[in-house]
Amino acid sequence: MNDCVVSLEGVSKTFRDFWMRPVTKAVDGISLKVPRGTVFGLLGPNGSGKSTTIKMILGLIRPTAGKVLLFGKPPQARDALKRLGYLPELSRLHPFLTARETLMYHGALAGLSGRLLRDRTASLLADTALAHVADRRVGTFSKGMARRTALAAALVASPELLVLDEPTSGLDPIGTRAVKELIRKLASQGVTILMTSHLLADSQDVCTHLAILANGHIAACGEKDELLQKTDTTRFSVRNLSPAAQEAVKSEMEALSGGEVVVDHPSASLEDFFAKTVEAAE
Repeated sequence: MNDCVVSLEGVSKTFRDFWMRPVTKAVDGISLKVPRGTVFGLLGPNGSGKSTTIKMILGLIRPTAGKVLLFGKPPQARDALKRLGYLPELSRLHPFLTARETLMYHGALAGLSGRLLRDRTASLLADTALAHVADRRVGTFSKGMARRTALAAALVASPELLVLDEPTSGLDPIGTRAVKELIRKLASQGVTILMTSHLLADSQDVCTHLAILANGHIAACGEKDELLQKTDTTRFSVRNLSPAAQEAVKSEMEALSGGEVVVDHPSASLEDFFAKTVEAAE
């Protein structure tokens, strides 16, 4: 079995004007592989080539040079597209349909029907925290609720590869937490997820692999923990150490290292603190 779900080999994309003159080289010879079962973050500032790369992976535009493969096939291949789910940055939902009807509609388009479609819809409504508003029209939803509805629609056909463009855009902290938990759950079930986000904290929370684009090139790529690890710093974590013992340990470590040792207390993430505070208040 091929363990690489997405493969880019020397891919470039140059946009041309009406007279076919080159105007912008948005992507310049990038190569990367997205392993099966990973949460792969494609990051970069505006104009770095992220959107163009995603469009080439989805088969919406063709590369000027190089090769893009999904499941070992061209992205326009029907067999590849059937295994793909996509959440665009700007989702267009039918405002007169309810959340349940929206998922039933997308599921029917994907070939689902009967008990399977009903069960899949109910499961996704629960996973995206929409069960309590399942029969409200999406035209009355907040931006965050509409975003979660679009995510559920992208999942209704049980894709093997899920491409998420700014998945937490417009969500409040509770909604963001729910989406990140869903991403982790999907990855644990073997779904490969390729996501872009300007919210780096969200990417750090859920991604297992990262690629950072700059000026159409890959500036860094690899496993998240390896990329972010500070190999020149070692941290010890000890509970309930008295001030006197802290000072003794600090002095001993400074003598061993020949440099200053910083003593501090770890902090909980703001997301965890916020969620626990709201849960307690409710």
